[in-house]
Amino acid sequence: MKKTYQQLATFILITFSSTLWADGNMLPLKIPEKVTTECASCHMLYAPGFLPKESWLRIMGGLDKHYGTDASLDPQSVKEVSQWLVQYSGTYKRVNGAPPNDRVTEAAWFVKKHRKISEQTWKRASIKSKANCMACHTTADKGQYDDEFVKVPQ
Repeated sequence: MKKTYQQLATFILITFSSTLWADGNMLPLKIPEKVTTECASCHMLYAPGFLPKESWLRIMGGLDKHYGTDASLDPQSVKEVSQWLVQYSGTYKRVNGAPPNDRVTEAAWFVKKHRKISEQTWKRASIKSKANCMACHTTADKGQYDDEFVKVPQ
């Protein structure tokens, strides 16, 4: 009986810790290969918790116009990637609504967090875009955005 409780506790811990890690700026512990090949082959993999469910559904429903690029996928790939994004989409208070244009960089939390960064800094050749998280967040590709890993390039 004791072993059953331990197994149940382990299951609950793994299940909920994965969800909790995802609901924020962390990447979920398990990333399907389809997500990696289809999303991260063109840009870094953004944490699904950065946007709410409705944003991900609109983004995945309009891949033919994916921020100015045709990123169309076959229906099965759209389904698999969408399910993962929706499963780990942001539900916490800072992602309480879809940002303008479903852009992470236009989300209120992003704007507030980066408000002290000058427009000149964003325009540096080493940064180029607000969407280039890796320029400053050296561990963004691992879903790690803690301030201790920030290094703004000159």
